[in-house]
Amino acid sequence: MTQATGSLEEALERLVATGRYASKDQVIREGVRLLEERDRKLDALDAALAQGIADAEAGRVRPAGDVFDRLEKKYKAMSSK
Repeated sequence: MTQATGSLEEALERLVATGRYASKDQVIREGVRLLEERDRKLDALDAALAQGIADAEAGRVRPAGDVFDRLEKKYKAMSSK
């Protein structure tokens, strides 16, 4: 058993010992589910970044000052309610 495998085994055992998980397999399934969820979020972020870059390259942008002015008005109106 390698050191990495040993520390993973210890982590699995520690998580099962907390009672939160019934088995090592359950811990692994939860870990895989979380990794898949993270990958979906990263894919969505990558797509949003690609769209933003494409918009900027195509000239579909607004001056930052205009955006900040609009946001400032919006939040001032919200805070006065």
